[in-house]
Amino acid sequence: MAAPPLIATASQTIGPYWHLIEQPEMADLLRFGASGPAITVTGRITDGAGQPVTDAAVEIWQASPPVSDSFPAYGRCRTDADGRFSFRTLKPGPVPGLGNAQQAPHIAITILARGLLRGLTTRLYFRDEPLNDTDPVLSLIESPADRATLIAAPTGVDAWTLDIRLQGENETVFLDI
Repeated sequence: MAAPPLIATASQTIGPYWHLIEQPEMADLLRFGASGPAITVTGRITDGAGQPVTDAAVEIWQASPPVSDSFPAYGRCRTDADGRFSFRTLKPGPVPGLGNAQQAPHIAITILARGLLRGLTTRLYFRDEPLNDTDPVLSLIESPADRATLIAAPTGVDAWTLDIRLQGENETVFLDI
């Protein structure tokens, strides 16, 4: 008797780590006593119709400052009923790029949510950073309007916000990595 045909199934977008979304401390990258310039990063995720995505897991990670016992450089949180997310972290500095190029200070963001079989990855850059003009990733984005979808705006002392649109008008630029 022949083996039954294999049937493709949807991948798990978050795998066995969904429970981490239920731990609010995962959004506080300073929880182990990291010291340095602390910032709050917030945003709102909306779908193509402009409606809030209320069931997303948002992950951030950063290469600067480097991982240490007091700084995990990785966090995760869920969006709330309005599609908002919030993290406490350290302000990143520049990191090496290809060759002699420096990457502007940034935070990598991945969004996992209903309807997404793969996470969507983007970056958060900080407005008025001099290295934004020569950042190797930002330089690949030709349209100034598209580049602007990756630039966080200051919203107060040590606070930054970046809203993310999953599709449609003003869609955030996502990276194919």
